[in-house]
Amino acid sequence: MLNKPSLDQLLNVVDSRYSLVVAAAKRSRHLLEGATAKIDCPSTKFVTIALEEINAGLITYQPTKTGIK
Repeated sequence: MLNKPSLDQLLNVVDSRYSLVVAAAKRSRHLLEGATAKIDCPSTKFVTIALEEINAGLITYQPTKTGIK
C-alpha cells in the first residue's frame, strides 16, 4: 500500500499513473544496480526511494510522442 508520498501528490508531478509506474521502475532498477539515492529517505526499499525522488522533482522523464496507442 502506498502511503507516502500519496498518489495525488505524485500525479501532480507526472501526467499519468502509467508514466509514474514506468519512471519508478526504471529508477528502482538504477538504484538496485548501485546508483546512489538523490534524496535522504528513511526507507531502504528502492521503489519507495524512487517515488520520493520523483515527488521531490529530482527524477524527470520525457514522454514519447509515438508509441502504442
